[in-house]
Amino acid sequence: MPSRSLWDVRVVMVEKRIRGVSAAALARFAGRAQRAAGLRGRVSILVTGSAELRRLNRRYRRADQPTDVLSFPARGNGMAGDIAISAEVAAASARRLGHSAAAEVKILILHGLLHLAGLDHERDRGQMSRREEKLRRRLGLPGSLIGRNIPGRGRGRAVRVHTA
Repeated sequence: MPSRSLWDVRVVMVEKRIRGVSAAALARFAGRAQRAAGLRGRVSILVTGSAELRRLNRRYRRADQPTDVLSFPARGNGMAGDIAISAEVAAASARRLGHSAAAEVKILILHGLLHLAGLDHERDRGQMSRREEKLRRRLGLPGSLIGRNIPGRGRGRAVRVHTA
């Protein structure tokens, strides 16, 4: 097994807390998901509010709207990158899709990790979707984020996820 330094996940929860979600539990899950995704390097995860996600989305993607998750790949120095998640969007999606907010945040973490690993569902002809589905099952998560955005699959309206 690789040394701990290759799989260093830091979880920072600020501004918005989600019922049933602790920083320690998310760090344990993120470490498992990071290993499963084969992503090396440190990952920082911020769970915050929609206003902060909107600000980040506007600054880095020029999209003036909140989103559920943003990924920021790093360029070396032992860092894989950063992930920012909206607690409010995650909780609303969880209610709409019939699972816990904790499960939704984990789905968003997995999705963000796959973006940090270089996958891009908007350009890869289903490669990320297949990988996410496989890892979702392996990690015991409900419906994949990409799969529920495909017309005719999943429930509820589509959620947009982006890499900055």
